[in-house]
Amino acid sequence: MISERILYEDNHAIVVNKLPSELTQGDKTGDTILPDVIKAYLKEKYQKPGNVFLGVVHRLDRPTSGALVFARTSKALERLNTQFRDKETNKIYWAIVGQKPAQSSGSLVHFLKKNEAQNKSYVVPESTPGAKKAVLHYRQIAASERYFLLEIELETGRHHQIRCQLASMGCIIKGDLKYGDKRSNPDGSICLHARKLSFEHPTTKERIAVVAPLPKLGIWAAFNQD
Repeated sequence: MISERILYEDNHAIVVNKLPSELTQGDKTGDTILPDVIKAYLKEKYQKPGNVFLGVVHRLDRPTSGALVFARTSKALERLNTQFRDKETNKIYWAIVGQKPAQSSGSLVHFLKKNEAQNKSYVVPESTPGAKKAVLHYRQIAASERYFLLEIELETGRHHQIRCQLASMGCIIKGDLKYGDKRSNPDGSICLHARKLSFEHPTTKERIAVVAPLPKLGIWAAFNQD
């Protein structure tokens, strides 16, 4: 039920805890996209005639879960888009990796380039045409017998940034075959979760902060603090 995964909702914005299998935008599979599910929910809840407006503000990769905000008006979409573009939001991710980082906390700075044909990003020299600077900060916050939980704060928002940068230091996200893990997760997910999100409300200017509960299945259970 989508209603059970809503983290925040008013007339201007709605934040949903995305499941790993859900699409933020359409792809070649033709599978139902999350915005359409939310539109149907809003249409029914508020008995809205005609089409329901819902603006996609940012995206999460299909195998990634966590907090995702959508705009309910065109004005809210414009203002939220500006916040995300100008890095006025705060995004915290949790990732489960199979290798303990050499340092328990630190910052990663790389230059990344996306390979469109492979839908994959690579660490490249700064001088590479089309290379974009990528910066993140991480710290290990927990460990199980075989896995390590990292908290990541993004400073930039590049394609597959967390997946690529963590893999580059040997900390491949569990289940992420594209970036070098040997075994997929049974549900096709990767253990990357958009845990916390904060942004300025598009009209009241109040700071909105949400925490997305962790997936309940698989290895996440070992780290579940909800």
